[in-house]
Amino acid sequence: MSLTGTRGPALAPPSAIPPGPPLRATPVLFKRLVTDRIGLLTSATAKYGDAVRLAIGPKTIYLFNHPDHAKHVLADNSAAYHKGIGLAQARRVIGDGLLTSEGEVWRRQRRMIQPMFQNKRIAQQDTVIAEEAGRLVDRLRGHVGGGPVDVAREMTGLALGVIGRTLLDSDLGPYASIGHSFEGVQDQAMFEMVTLSMVPLWLPLPLHLRFRRSRRELYRVVDQFVADRLARPGDGEDLLSRLIVSARQEEDQVAARQRLREELVTILLAGHETTASTLSWAFHLIDGHPEVRERLHAEAVAVLGDRPPVYEDLHRLKYTAMVLEEVMRLYPPVWALTRVAQQRDNVGGYDVPAGADVMISPYTLQRHPDFWDAPDRFDPERFDPARPSNRPRYAYIPFGAGPRFCVGNHLGMMEATFVLAMVARDLRLTGLPGRTAFPEAMLSLRIRGGLPMTVHPA
Repeated sequence: MSLTGTRGPALAPPSAIPPGPPLRATPVLFKRLVTDRIGLLTSATAKYGDAVRLAIGPKTIYLFNHPDHAKHVLADNSAAYHKGIGLAQARRVIGDGLLTSEGEVWRRQRRMIQPMFQNKRIAQQDTVIAEEAGRLVDRLRGHVGGGPVDVAREMTGLALGVIGRTLLDSDLGPYASIGHSFEGVQDQAMFEMVTLSMVPLWLPLPLHLRFRRSRRELYRVVDQFVADRLARPGDGEDLLSRLIVSARQEEDQVAARQRLREELVTILLAGHETTASTLSWAFHLIDGHPEVRERLHAEAVAVLGDRPPVYEDLHRLKYTAMVLEEVMRLYPPVWALTRVAQQRDNVGGYDVPAGADVMISPYTLQRHPDFWDAPDRFDPERFDPARPSNRPRYAYIPFGAGPRFCVGNHLGMMEATFVLAMVARDLRLTGLPGRTAFPEAMLSLRIRGGLPMTVHPA
């Protein structure tokens, strides 16, 4: 049966409390929050519907899973909500960068960063991105006929290289090890989330010690970026130069230096994680669907020939874009959008108290059976522009929605499109027999344990 997505949310009586597991289920819920966050959200929405109340110890999470709910919380009434569980705790780890800041601090950061992502400037980055994608293809080609290569790690290196050159005018090649440091920071951020920041950071736990080492290494790297830029002034148009100028204008230079560090760490973390995650899941899914791989290869050959892609190719690589959109539907890089209600609200007929933790999960929303036919099936044809659909706008929100809509979505899509097309044209990546890909919900939706694949000619 074809589902058109015309059904509205089942409205509850005024001021109703969402259903959810009983309090005695708290130990089980807490265990799943630690070990299987995606499974927890999926089973909760499947059992209780579009609004679920999850009481986990001292924390109660209101999980809403309808496009109308997402529209209300993220866009229409966004001023009534601040960043929530996960990112709120991550502030102790990564500070007040664009990802975690609020209010005027966030607005100032957004105004500074926004010009870096204007279409005209993004178009001018096509050569740089194509060069980085070409280097990736060359690295992968070196593994043809050899043992498996961790494709997820390769995508991380690629994405860091693109962020460095497009936003910071810096070569991150000598700093490839910072990928390990980001893992240490992410592990700490998720630990902060599941423990509700109740474990003091000063305790000498192995996780805390690893985090401190990781943070020191990240600060060392970004301090080196700043020193290199001061010794080699450019045209002042890249983001790093803009951040340095802004920091110099502040009276408290000690605080300004720390904020500069935090903003750079946040940009590097958020800027590479989402694209690397999307591309990793893309190669995993394509491996299981030979017909998709063949069509991608044919389109890349027809559009690109043997030349690198340019900005104008984006509208020609139509099937490549469809594949990426379907990948992000099934495995959205940002799996949860969390908020804290600053005042009492009513979402879909359910009462939300002031101070409540609210969650919208793109992962469950984009698999909602009322809006997606065969929701767990990988089917890029869903996104064929020629196929009519009256699906609600907020049934698909891989880049978020409202004022906090991802500022780097166009840059990320160009990068992912170029990489997918160039790899599909030249190579074929094959997963190891018997190995499955399990989603790991960290700050982005990663593949647990990496993605080992063998490399073959196309």
